Amino acid sequence: MATAAPASAGVEVSATARKVTLFLLTVTYFFSYMDRQILAILLEDIKADLLLTDTQLGFLSGLAFALFYATLGIPVAALADRMNRVNIISIALALWSAMTAVCGLAQNFAQLLAARIGVGIGEAGSSPPSHSIIADLYPVEKRALALSIYALGVTLGSAAGQMFGGNLTYFFDWRVAFIVIGLPGVVLAIFVKLFATEPPRRAEPNAVADADQPSVADGFRSILSNPAARWMIAGVTITSAIGYALTGFTPSYLQRSFELNTLQIGNIVAPLLAIAGVASGLGGGWLANRMTARDGLWRQPWMIAALKTIALPFLVWFYWADSAWIAVGVYFVALLFQSSYLGPTFAVIQTLAPLKMRAVWAAITLLIINLIGLGLGPTLTGVLSDMFAPQYGTESLRYALLVIASFTPVAIFCYWRASVLLKRDYPKAAA
Repeated sequence: MATAAPASAGVEVSATARKVTLFLLTVTYFFSYMDRQILAILLEDIKADLLLTDTQLGFLSGLAFALFYATLGIPVAALADRMNRVNIISIALALWSAMTAVCGLAQNFAQLLAARIGVGIGEAGSSPPSHSIIADLYPVEKRALALSIYALGVTLGSAAGQMFGGNLTYFFDWRVAFIVIGLPGVVLAIFVKLFATEPPRRAEPNAVADADQPSVADGFRSILSNPAARWMIAGVTITSAIGYALTGFTPSYLQRSFELNTLQIGNIVAPLLAIAGVASGLGGGWLANRMTARDGLWRQPWMIAALKTIALPFLVWFYWADSAWIAVGVYFVALLFQSSYLGPTFAVIQTLAPLKMRAVWAAITLLIINLIGLGLGPTLTGVLSDMFAPQYGTESLRYALLVIASFTPVAIFCYWRASVLLKRDYPKAAA
C-alpha cells in the first residue's frame, strides 16, 4: 500500500518493494506511450475517415497534446515534491486511459482534438513524480540503469501501440483500437495505488539542504543557472523533436512510400523496432553505470553523443532507401545505437537536481522537451509534408522527415558540450 514518507525518514525501502515499484512505474510509462503513440499507426485511417490534412495530423500528434501535457507537468511536479507521488500517478493514469478510449468516439477533428487534449492533461501527472520516486529508490551509481529500465516504457509502449493498433484497425477500425487500448489502463491505476511504494526522500552526499520548500520559480532559476543541465536539456529536446517526428509519422511513411499495410507494420516492423529499442535502452543504461563508476558522471552525455554519431548515417539511409525491408533494416540499426539517451539523460538531471526540486527539475525538463520536441516535431513534419506535396506527391513525407532528421548533429554537439562541463565543473557529482 502506498504511504507517504517525509524527507527526513530513515526507513529503507526493501529490495522487493523497489523492484515492484520500478516495475509498476515502467508499466505505467508503457501505457502512457502506448496510449500516446497508437495514434501514429491510425493516422492514415483517421485521415481518410475524417478528411484531414497532414498539418492537422501533425497538430493532433504534436502541439495539441504537448501544450497541455507539458505545461500542466509543472504544477503537478510541484505537488509531487510536497504530496504522495503514488496517488498522483494513479489518478493521472486513470484519467488519460479513459480519455484514450474517448478518442474512439470522435466524429470530427474538433472532437478528436478535445479527446487528445484530455490524454495530454492526464499524462502530465506521470513522469515528473515517477522520476522523483526512482531517484529516491536508487543511489546515483545505480540510477542510470533504473531510469533506463523505466525508459523502456517509451520503446515498448510505442511498439505495442503500433502492434495492437495495427491489428485492431486492420480487422476492425481505428475507433475500436482506441477503446480497446484505453480501458485497461483504468484497471492498472488501481494496482499502482495498491502496490507501489512511496519512498522517503533521499539526500545526495553533495546536496545542499533547503530550509523551506522551494517554489517552481526557484526550480527554473536553479536549472537555468546550471550550464551542464542546460546543455543536457538542449540535447534531449532536439533528440526528442526528431524522435517524436519519426515515431509519429514512420508508420505513415512506410504505408505511403512502400505500400505496407497496418498488419505488416504492427506484426513485423514494430516488434523489430521494439527489440532494437530495448537492447539500446538496457545496454545504454548498463554502459552508463559502468562508465560513471569508472570515470565520472561526464561519461553519460559523452556516451550518448558517441552512440548517436554511429547511428546518424543509418538514420539518413532510412529516408533514402528504395526498398521497404532495406529501410526497416537500417532503421533497426539506427535505433540500436540512438535509443539509449533517455535513461542516462534523466539520471544526470536527477543527480544534479537539489533534493527538494527533483520532481520540478524533471517537470521543467519535460516541459521544454515536450513543448519544443513533441509540440514542434510532428507538427512541423506535417506542415513540411503539405508544403512538399505539390512537388513530391506521396513522397512528400519522406523529405519532410529527412529535414527533421538533419538536426541530429546539433543534438550530438549539445551532449558533447554537457560532458565537457560535467568533467570540468562537477567532479564530485559522480561520487
